[in-house]
Amino acid sequence: MGRGDETVGSGRRPDGPAGGGKVTHALLVGSSGGHLAQLVALRPWWIGIRRTWVTFGTLDARTQLTQERVYWAHHPTTRHVGNLMRNAVLAVRVLRHERPDIVVSNGAGVAFPFFVIARLMSIPTAYIEVYDRIDSKTLTARMCRPFTSLFCVQWEEQRALYPDAEVIGCLL
Repeated sequence: MGRGDETVGSGRRPDGPAGGGKVTHALLVGSSGGHLAQLVALRPWWIGIRRTWVTFGTLDARTQLTQERVYWAHHPTTRHVGNLMRNAVLAVRVLRHERPDIVVSNGAGVAFPFFVIARLMSIPTAYIEVYDRIDSKTLTARMCRPFTSLFCVQWEEQRALYPDAEVIGCLL
């Protein structure tokens, strides 16, 4: 994975698995609502590559992703062990079937099982901390960080929380 102008938010694609070429297939994983809006805002980065989405089957997600390949995740995820396990099974199924070059997420809870399984399968991951958390870390970022190949923030101020993060700029 690259640094500087090679980051996710720059519009240039980071290297694929083990630096072996550019990304041709991205799995974008996130909750619906604001999380999904931020992933959709990455359009300059993901346009022109094969992409697959994992999100909740809410009305806003179904509306925004009508022309996209989507897997519907189980929600709620917060403190719901049953849905965590269902999403872990979904992660295994989706990652085995799709074999993306990278998994990109900004949370929330649905990201965690996908990052764990991606790590076990040696698939690189990029996590983008949400733009509205300036003075505290999100639970999902804390959980996903050990499984993350590239950790990004949207504000320079967030580097106080994540000193080695890559600043990509605000997505919205």
